[in-house]
Amino acid sequence: MSAVHPRRGAAPAADLYRLVVRDLRRELRVVDGLIVNIALPVIIMVVFVYVFGGAISTGSSGLAYIDFVVPAVLLMSGGYGAATTAITIAEDMTGGMMDRFRTLPIGGWLVPAGHVLASVLRNVVACGLALASAVLLGFRPHATLTEWLLVAALLAGYVLAMSSLAAVWGLLVRSTQAAGAFSFVVLFLPYVSDGVVPAETMPDVLRDFAANQPLTPAVATLRSLLLDGVPMGSSGVVAAAWLAGIVALSLPVAAVLFRRRTSS
Repeated sequence: MSAVHPRRGAAPAADLYRLVVRDLRRELRVVDGLIVNIALPVIIMVVFVYVFGGAISTGSSGLAYIDFVVPAVLLMSGGYGAATTAITIAEDMTGGMMDRFRTLPIGGWLVPAGHVLASVLRNVVACGLALASAVLLGFRPHATLTEWLLVAALLAGYVLAMSSLAAVWGLLVRSTQAAGAFSFVVLFLPYVSDGVVPAETMPDVLRDFAANQPLTPAVATLRSLLLDGVPMGSSGVVAAAWLAGIVALSLPVAAVLFRRRTSS
């Protein structure tokens, strides 16, 4: 079986555009999946604000719970959608689509790159829906235009990082069922951070984990950008370093795995 062969003299950007459009169109045709993607951010926001909000203290932050939890829900909504990249890649690898790609003169690395870029576009919209839901529920951000742009950049960077990791996972496993397991990891991480409950209330082991995983500085950065009077400290730099490191490590690994899977 031959590998997807590189296209000599072609325009990779045009091929990447077609693959991104193909992935987005496929999402629009799956009606139940589209409903889930639209409804999930709204449901998550309502559950945390109305079901859990009255019973959880925000500790020394002094914030109302809706202000405390909105950054985590934004990351949760974007991260969950990004995790489904593992499933779409696994479907291409196991469902016969890769055999069709092998007949086309396109660079092999463009296939996972198309999935990742489509995920970023799709899930930034999901984050926007979650934020709109939060505003309807009483969240009142006080960000300047520059801070809004930084919020968008951070959310896009987070979705890019999670989509890149999901691409690696989707290329490692051999079935779509196994690929779906990555979603649970991404959904679990915000719970063991300073996003849903204050990390200061956790046992020592979990508190140490929360302090040294990427979600906590990302949440702190979003709180500082969206709300008045919340200091950022070094969280912005730490969050950017985490996300850049994940992307820088994941994309080359995904390219290597893709070549191995399509050349065997």
